[in-house]
Amino acid sequence: MAKSTDFRYNTGATRVPWPAVGENYNKEDLMAIIRFLMKGEGEEYENAIAAVEAQVEKLDKIATPPGKLSLGPQVEAAEALCDEYLETTGSTFVANATAGFEIAYKYANLQAGDEVIVPAITFIATMAYPLSVGAKLVFADIDPMTCNMDPKDVEKKITAKTKMIVPVHIGGYPCDMDAIMEIAKKNNILVLEDAAHAFGALYKGKKIGTIGDFGAYSFHEVKNCTSFGEGGIVTTNVEAFRPFMKRARFFGCNFDTPIHNWLYDVNAMPGKYGPFVALNSSTTEIQGLGLKLQVERYDKILAERKAAAEYITKRLKGIPGVNPQDTENPDVVPTYHLYLLTIDPEIVGGNVQTLKQKLTEKGVTNIPHFGPLYHFDVLKTFGYDKEAIAKTCPVCEEVFNNRFTHLPVYGLSGEQLEYMCDAIIEAVEEMKQGK
Repeated sequence: MAKSTDFRYNTGATRVPWPAVGENYNKEDLMAIIRFLMKGEGEEYENAIAAVEAQVEKLDKIATPPGKLSLGPQVEAAEALCDEYLETTGSTFVANATAGFEIAYKYANLQAGDEVIVPAITFIATMAYPLSVGAKLVFADIDPMTCNMDPKDVEKKITAKTKMIVPVHIGGYPCDMDAIMEIAKKNNILVLEDAAHAFGALYKGKKIGTIGDFGAYSFHEVKNCTSFGEGGIVTTNVEAFRPFMKRARFFGCNFDTPIHNWLYDVNAMPGKYGPFVALNSSTTEIQGLGLKLQVERYDKILAERKAAAEYITKRLKGIPGVNPQDTENPDVVPTYHLYLLTIDPEIVGGNVQTLKQKLTEKGVTNIPHFGPLYHFDVLKTFGYDKEAIAKTCPVCEEVFNNRFTHLPVYGLSGEQLEYMCDAIIEAVEEMKQGK
């Protein structure tokens, strides 16, 4: 008698089961995955692959396939581990951080005419859902030393229509959350932390992403921690909504109270001002396993990034006109997803565009994250006036065009870190000399 494993066909012990997985992967598929994850070439590699394949052939004769490929025990285990790591409850694994944002935006019942304050510099995912439903994006200017939103400018831009504030912890460096939460509470505004870069960051002893009403993290392939290339975790401090989080990930399906003669009911989700319809942002068991494996070694991952960042800061500290990443603020523990480098153009004799070009010529990759959102054509298409918005974000314009870039901070050897710092020092000296 076989016992089915999927919620849709959980009929208990049965002589004629209905498998949850429509088509299983086989040993040839497994070998393709091994070759993908462990690439190589040459005779030695092919011999090793052949040896692995021989053992997989033996394993295939005694192994059974997984009973589930999505939303099963691996996903649950990853969520439990994230709860433990973040010191929260109800962590929900979703397709990506953007899906987590969407749940929060839907809880706010965001609609046309509502206003959402976002930083002038962030990834487009932060603004995508509000723009898609016709809400008005209001761009907060940034702090020149962190590139995070400036709470003082946020406060200036609040109106009676403001429904949400979305602080983004750029590069994994925490925003001034005390100031932002004070503003939000005073005005009854929801806070969604875009913690895409900040899984593991601390602000005054609290994990970033667990301070606002909602927080969402990204496990995209470029992040410090990944779940086979895509994925996200969303958390909430809204106690009344926490029991609905996992249902909000999967259409609002409710298996506890099925309708007559069917397996489940479908509920509307309770938003702050009224119900909303949930969509599907499910994740796979492979993603769950991948996330669990990386979270289990995440302290080591962060420690390696921190050591690299501290080395860069030590090398660049004290150079007139160069402002390395802050690594000594007792209130914040960044994730160092990105390393922020800013310069004073007047002191170094040129702006960051010149520095970026010199570093590129010296073989040092550097990419400022991100372009000001209001410069994108999609906003022009929906009636936003780039020039008018730019006037309300003068610090953003100045810092982006003249002062900051980001440096790589992971996967580098000691020699590469040393060369990068040498190249920066050399490039700045050339600029000062007018070369």
